[in-house]
Amino acid sequence: MTDGTNGKKKSIFSYLGPALITSALVLGPGSVTLSSKIGAIYGSQLVWTLVLAIILMMVYTEMSTRIGIAAKESFIGVIKEKWGFFAGILIGIGAFLVTASFQAGNAIGIGIAISTVTNMNATIWIVIFTLLSIALLFAKQFYTILEKTMLILVVIMLVAFLITVILVQPSFVDIFKGFIPTIPKGSIGLIIALFATSFSIVGAVYQSYLVKEKGWTVIDADNGRKESFLGIFLLGFISFLIMITAATILKPQGLVVNDASEMGLALEPLFGSWSTFVFMLGLFGASFSSLMGNATIGGSLLADGLGLGNNLSNMKVKIFIILVMLFGSVIGIVFGSAPLNLIVFAQAVTIFVVPFIAIAILVVANDERVMGELKNKLLSNILGVIGLLVLIYLAFNNIKNIFFS
Repeated sequence: MTDGTNGKKKSIFSYLGPALITSALVLGPGSVTLSSKIGAIYGSQLVWTLVLAIILMMVYTEMSTRIGIAAKESFIGVIKEKWGFFAGILIGIGAFLVTASFQAGNAIGIGIAISTVTNMNATIWIVIFTLLSIALLFAKQFYTILEKTMLILVVIMLVAFLITVILVQPSFVDIFKGFIPTIPKGSIGLIIALFATSFSIVGAVYQSYLVKEKGWTVIDADNGRKESFLGIFLLGFISFLIMITAATILKPQGLVVNDASEMGLALEPLFGSWSTFVFMLGLFGASFSSLMGNATIGGSLLADGLGLGNNLSNMKVKIFIILVMLFGSVIGIVFGSAPLNLIVFAQAVTIFVVPFIAIAILVVANDERVMGELKNKLLSNILGVIGLLVLIYLAFNNIKNIFFS
């Protein structure tokens, strides 16, 4: 691939950005806790489910990348042209409600990570980092700052959790066995939760917006695809490292974690307080990246759905992003955790919005008028349909749990 402005060949690393942001915002404290819990209960037996979820996430993120490059309008703009204003606003409102509902967990994750190390009140840190996120939003070239911040946070997570795995010295035989599909008794609920957190269709669709912010064109398509795969691979690899650490340390002791801080504290008796610090540094990276990224998705898509624009330099977009940040932080401070009613509400919204967004991505990615030469190929459609079926299954499972349990 060459840069059309100076003819110099550009490496894949010069394209890193959009999918790194996507992976960083998807990998939040909830993902860290879930990976820890699965490893603690089932060891490495469910590694294969993580692999499958990440493959499906890669497929939809890559499709969204091509949509962002090929479409003249934003994704919601294209949907409004195809299906009308209501369809576009449904996606915007749905994304806003889902991200706002789960934002409390991101704020709490920051508080837990730093307070565990400093012994200071978690509320102080939630306030500090919420205000810092808002300040960064008003910096010049916010997208560039967001991209560099996410890159730093992904590196922090990768290094922190990689060091943790090296410390615990897992069994490679057990790890490889985990790639063979098995469904241990009682594991269905956690498998569903893992798919729900790792295969984020709202995160995937926002990739098309990030690509437009980056300014990519058709000549960037090949490296854009590679960047999509690499960014989402890192998401899966970090979750994998956490799961393997829990399988090696927690499972033999019969310990099950209820939040990510317990995983970090479990390392201390074996490896000293610095190991807890390293793990908490990774948890902080996951929490802060999601605090900023999650809010950016919800605010941008709602503004676009309402026809107020979607560019990150747009003041109206910034205001909606701040609303998501403040909502999550206030809930985190007042309740100390996301209230059950809020979680149920978010799941109820997800039931209807997420499969609809997946169908919309597939339809747009197959529209030759919009996509031109970047239209879906057969393999993308096959994997896309498999992903859609998984999302529909998750939706039906949520319906059953919310309305019939």
